Amino acid sequence: MFPLHRGRRLRTNESIRSLVRETTLSPSDFMFPMFIAEGENIQVEIASMPGIFRRSIDLTVKEVIELFDLGIRAVNIYVKVGENLKDNTGKEAWNKDGLMQNTIRAIKTSCPEMIVMPDVALDPYSIYGHDGIIERGDVANDATNEALVKMAVSHAQAGADFVAPSDMMDGRVLRLRQGLDAAGFQNVCIMSYSAKYASAFYGPFRDALDSAPVDSTEIPKDKKTYQMDYANRIEAIKEALWDVEEGADMVMVKPGIAYLDIVREVKNAVNVPVTVFHVSGEYAMIKAAAERGWLDHDKIMMEQLMCIKRAGASLISTYFAKEAAILLKK
Repeated sequence: MFPLHRGRRLRTNESIRSLVRETTLSPSDFMFPMFIAEGENIQVEIASMPGIFRRSIDLTVKEVIELFDLGIRAVNIYVKVGENLKDNTGKEAWNKDGLMQNTIRAIKTSCPEMIVMPDVALDPYSIYGHDGIIERGDVANDATNEALVKMAVSHAQAGADFVAPSDMMDGRVLRLRQGLDAAGFQNVCIMSYSAKYASAFYGPFRDALDSAPVDSTEIPKDKKTYQMDYANRIEAIKEALWDVEEGADMVMVKPGIAYLDIVREVKNAVNVPVTVFHVSGEYAMIKAAAERGWLDHDKIMMEQLMCIKRAGASLISTYFAKEAAILLKK
């Protein structure tokens, strides 16, 4: 009756463990989120995200080249625009000479093979901090979609490989696909934030872009009317399937570690690659615990990234991308 099968045989040493390892990580599994600021030679560390910076375009380009040399093949970019450029229409979002558009051009000129996925949402450009246009006290879905199409086409004109709508408006993937195709950008891909939850894990990100909703009794105080309820599972599958039907080339689940059950559900449901966003709050918690000596930074970082990949991620958008790539190179 003594067991003939001993699982420990395949755990005897690292050589055997690596031989039978089911999941592996490489730098090409990562996408690095980058924050862009106006000016030259600007690099400002984000207080709630140690090691992450808002950079001007010139320093962003230098960083992109370093990332590419490490084997990272994609960046997801966000811009911090001046208050004087914000309004309720988001029109700065499709300015052909805007900060985002100039950043895309600079990156593609200096590092043509780096895949650039600019964020498509109006919150950095909104006086209200919401992802869309405010009408009658709420975010207007269809009017916002029209603005997002203009924004996405301007990104494609600047050289973006993907557009990455993070707004969670209904029907926006179809409108973006139609708009891109009509403008002659049939080969520009769409990575849709399909299952983006209304999460408290985004706090440091909003510090980085100053994009939190403003405190007003006249508009929604948060983003729960368009981002998903974190109590829901089936809704995530439905949203991802809708986006694929509307033309999404990739779908995203956001946040990451706290939502790995959703990652697996979506992975099982769709026939396109699944991206997972390992978000700012998840990054900040590891940094804070490691600074206090409570956790081993590198071991926790790699364990979390491996778990996200194991759950079904084809691509991981993570602020740890550069650190993890350096560690993997060693």
